[in-house]
Amino acid sequence: MHIVKSVIKHGLLLCVGFFWIYPFLWMISASFKGQNEFFQNRMGLIPVQPTIDNFIRIWQKADFGTYFINTIIVTAFSVIIVLIMTMMAGYAMGRYKFLGRNLCMAVFLASIAIPLVSTIIPTYEVVKGMNLVGTKLGLILSQAGGAHVIFLLLFTSFFQSVPNELEEASKIDGCNYFQTFFYIMMKLCKPVATTVVIMETIWAWNAFMLPLVLTLNNPSSRTLAVGLYAFKGENTVDWTGIAAGGSIAVIPVIILFVLMQKHFVEGIAGAVKS
Repeated sequence: MHIVKSVIKHGLLLCVGFFWIYPFLWMISASFKGQNEFFQNRMGLIPVQPTIDNFIRIWQKADFGTYFINTIIVTAFSVIIVLIMTMMAGYAMGRYKFLGRNLCMAVFLASIAIPLVSTIIPTYEVVKGMNLVGTKLGLILSQAGGAHVIFLLLFTSFFQSVPNELEEASKIDGCNYFQTFFYIMMKLCKPVATTVVIMETIWAWNAFMLPLVLTLNNPSSRTLAVGLYAFKGENTVDWTGIAAGGSIAVIPVIILFVLMQKHFVEGIAGAVKS
């Protein structure tokens, strides 16, 4: 009976896992199909005549290489800005008590309830006022802007758990406020910082609405998500092109998560435990 229960349980889990991952497998499969085969065998996962023409076509004719490089640049710099900003803010909120601290935290928490769509117009006006609409710098600043409350809470919770003796020892050794932060605290919060890097990378890499609005007048600054949207015409949709582009776009994120999964789990567990 124990063996039967185990087989049934694992069989159900495999079925659920297959249905969960089926859209991803379908996208990979469709990217290797020709147009005719795609419409004749739309739901099949094994291409009858595999081809890489879709990848060559979107990379050469659809300027997907430019979109890929733009996405890397925007994602990398926005991650750096967000990491530094939330780490320093979390250190101040978690280690020091100052006038208005609780009010600031309440405002940050309340901002979670504000829909992202409602901030697009103000963000666009700010970027427009800086004459950065349609530029990669404008995309970086708009993507890195915002409260990033989840990251702030992770760092705040972590720094609150750090023993006071470490700061006192650093002061005895002659370290000032900034030296304590850079030489001690930054080394201690590596697991949380890794978690923030992974999450912000995924969000910035997959961002669509802000890049779409900010690059309407300059297609050369578009990111991958916006570039994929261009495959949808008014009357036709290039499904195999979208599948190939989606496969290219999702591979770097998967690789990053697989390589840093251990640190991601440690960062979440450490912040929640504290």
